[in-house]
Amino acid sequence: MIRSWRRPQLSVVVVIHNMAREAPRTLYSLSTRYQRGVQAHDYEVIVVDSGSTPAFPANQLQDLAGQFRLLRVSPDAPTPCQAMNTGIRAARGRYVACAIDGARILSPGIVNATLKLLAAMPNALVCTLGMHLGPKLQTLSISEGYNQGVEDQMLDDTDWMQDGYRLFDIAVPAGSSRGGFLQPINESNFFTLARERLLQLGGFDERFRCSGGGLVNLDMHNRMLEQADIEPVMLLGEATFHQFHGGVSTNVPAARHPLAEYKAEYRQLRGHDYAPVQREMSYFGRVTPASRRFLDCSNAP
Repeated sequence: MIRSWRRPQLSVVVVIHNMAREAPRTLYSLSTRYQRGVQAHDYEVIVVDSGSTPAFPANQLQDLAGQFRLLRVSPDAPTPCQAMNTGIRAARGRYVACAIDGARILSPGIVNATLKLLAAMPNALVCTLGMHLGPKLQTLSISEGYNQGVEDQMLDDTDWMQDGYRLFDIAVPAGSSRGGFLQPINESNFFTLARERLLQLGGFDERFRCSGGGLVNLDMHNRMLEQADIEPVMLLGEATFHQFHGGVSTNVPAARHPLAEYKAEYRQLRGHDYAPVQREMSYFGRVTPASRRFLDCSNAP
């Protein structure tokens, strides 16, 4: 971990809550030892611990290559919304990448591609595909024996730290990204926008109080797409990979998913049912061999 007085172009805000197993992998995937084509002064990583018990230890950042710092929000904060907004306000970068779920490992070209795109399109909303580790969506695989132990062995066998693109070999698209790179997405779990624009939009709506924030990330995605001056762009060949961690929506059997509660809260706050905003998407990047099969999954069973 280093400190630089030079202002980074990009601040990455990662929210964690009781992720002692998952966060170290996620944070390693944000280090310059793993991310390709970038240097430590290009970006900073702000880790926001949202009331973990026990608290996430600061010394876990010391050996990471890059600019990392740790913030904490009150354990009384009911959702990750407050933590995300705390990180956005603390960001030094011109642009902020938002990772509301700190259990997601990144592919190794995601930071470099984001910076290249923003250099050409400062008004871009940089979106990334979401993947679930394992043979199926984790809401399904959990009932077939998929768990943290299975995932640990799978990740060890893949040797992803040496080549993060191998993660595509052991993952499937998340429900919000089920169509693949070339189809519309409902949310992005690692999106980037100009910090000033995020603040103008009010950040994440802290009125969302359901566990895990409910539909707040999808709401944020909709609100950004509603802005005519924001240009949504999908990064090709890059993604985030969700680890199994007992999350309130991704890691429960489908029959116990709290979606009805989430939808009711959204309806109360917005005055209408949730529906994804549709915008024409541009594309940027290169299709890596491992990611090619996920270009268009719209006809997949």
